[in-house]
Amino acid sequence: MGVLNTPEYETVKVRFENGICFLQMHRPEAGNTINHRLVQECADVVRLAEEHATVLVLEGLPDVFCWGADFGELAAGDGAHEPGESPAEALYDLWLSLALGSFVSVAHVRGKVNAGGLGFVAACDIVVCADTVTFSLSELLFGLMPACVLPFLTRKVGPARSNYLTLMTQPFTARQAVDWGLVDVSAENSAHPLRRHLLRLRYLPKTGVARYKKYLRNLDDILVPSREKAVEANREVFSDEENLRKIERYVKTGQFPWEGE
Repeated sequence: MGVLNTPEYETVKVRFENGICFLQMHRPEAGNTINHRLVQECADVVRLAEEHATVLVLEGLPDVFCWGADFGELAAGDGAHEPGESPAEALYDLWLSLALGSFVSVAHVRGKVNAGGLGFVAACDIVVCADTVTFSLSELLFGLMPACVLPFLTRKVGPARSNYLTLMTQPFTARQAVDWGLVDVSAENSAHPLRRHLLRLRYLPKTGVARYKKYLRNLDDILVPSREKAVEANREVFSDEENLRKIERYVKTGQFPWEGE
């Protein structure tokens, strides 16, 4: 299997090579935050990976993997999406595809991760990160909650730890992420363990991986059953006028909700 030609994208960089799909989220002008176009383009690449890849490597930028929702888009009301599907549904389904799709998903994390970025990490089968990476869930500071993230995070680290991280909103280190089961391997230069993993994973047959991931989907007792509840909770917090006011103020002034009032 050689190199697969892919379409041009606005928010991601993609290459397929020898059965491996390399998908990089690439919005440097927006801090690698999640907007509707990023979700759409990632989902399109994932559909290609379902057919053409055995392994999908998900990356961000060197300084930031993904910083969560694009507050600028939210404040401007520009979150366009397909008719009949909410942004939360599209994002949750993208994470489901990473978790249960017919390929091995590997998150390669070199920069900081916050909020929805943690959903991308937790959805992947394997997580490799740099020792300097920090993770955080900041949503509750704005009256929000990581509704869609929590099923994926809970599957990795358990309900008590997910609850603690949500309530404290404080950053935690790569070493803590390894100890808690969110990250599998951390290294000073994360490219080295990534390469070792890919050298091993390349031996897996596509049919075997697809059958195994289908079996995992049948065993799943949290991700698929939680979808409707997560989407509804997300809709509730993002339709709260007070929460939207806090977001708009933060976008305009850079001030957090507890500052300057």
